[in-house]
Amino acid sequence: MISKKFTRVLLAAPLALILGVTACGSGDEPTDDPATGASAGSAAFPVTIEHAFGETTIPQTPTQVVAWGWGSADAAIALDVVPVAIPFQSYGGDANGVLPWIAEKLEETGAELPTVLPDAQEPPFDEIVAAEPDLILAVYSGIDQEQYDLLSQIAPTVAYPGEAWATPWRDLVTTVGTALGKSAEATALLGDIDAQIAQKAEEHPELAGKSVAMVWDSAGTFYVYKEADPRVEFALDLGMEGAASVNELATDESTFYFTMSYEQLDKLTSDVLVSFATTQDEQDAFLSSQAAQTMPQVRSGAVASLVGAEFIASVSPPTALSVTWGLDDYVAALAEAAAKVDAAS
Repeated sequence: MISKKFTRVLLAAPLALILGVTACGSGDEPTDDPATGASAGSAAFPVTIEHAFGETTIPQTPTQVVAWGWGSADAAIALDVVPVAIPFQSYGGDANGVLPWIAEKLEETGAELPTVLPDAQEPPFDEIVAAEPDLILAVYSGIDQEQYDLLSQIAPTVAYPGEAWATPWRDLVTTVGTALGKSAEATALLGDIDAQIAQKAEEHPELAGKSVAMVWDSAGTFYVYKEADPRVEFALDLGMEGAASVNELATDESTFYFTMSYEQLDKLTSDVLVSFATTQDEQDAFLSSQAAQTMPQVRSGAVASLVGAEFIASVSPPTALSVTWGLDDYVAALAEAAAKVDAAS
């Protein structure tokens, strides 16, 4: 089972802290990449990566990779390295705990499904040992010092940079690329993803300049996402603007989200409201509620309704595989709501 803390992360989708990644090798190497701190020649091993528990040196190209947490398996697979074991994902995964974008990528490439580790809150050490890894990737995870120490006795382990469940998805890709000796491929992968996002923005000029607020009414708590959240980042990359009301109402309880009382929802104004919900019943209950009906976006119908565990998992936070997997539906929902704003003006 995914830990309670990780479930809260799926709600809050935090995205923080820039990675400090360094690489070491022999010979005259190019200057460090300013985005990652990694040498441009970091395909040469050994490679040393800094993280919350110190630093990890990977002596040679890994061939038996185990992924733990969120996104590391996706990044490795996107870089043509299929791990020998991946974590069970209950939120958005199928009955076997496999996320749809991973299943589709493996089928597309003809690769076999890796061993899926048990559905557990803590790393399943026995099963990880059985996988005989020479590298463990836990770049976006919740492991603590004791768990890191135990994993490091099995194989070199790369943890998160500073805060659990808080690694920026682009930095996760570059870190995994460095660990696998595929820094150049990771840079190219990110460039391709950014190009796809830019193309969608060009195809939907109606999004440009529209203000957006993103929310999730979940189990009696109303979440509002700040501009640092990856979901909001998508919208801003597409030409939208963060709603001024979000900044005005925001509290400091988190860098990436804050909560509001239902009595204040009428103050959360924007051109477009994006509402996340795991089920349609959950979404319908919120939008028909008395509190939601005080919001001008709800009354005018300028709501992008984004429903479903798979879709939410694909952007909370996004991964190297999921970021484009849900992009078409994401943009379509935003464009439909933006069109209603234009029709009303």
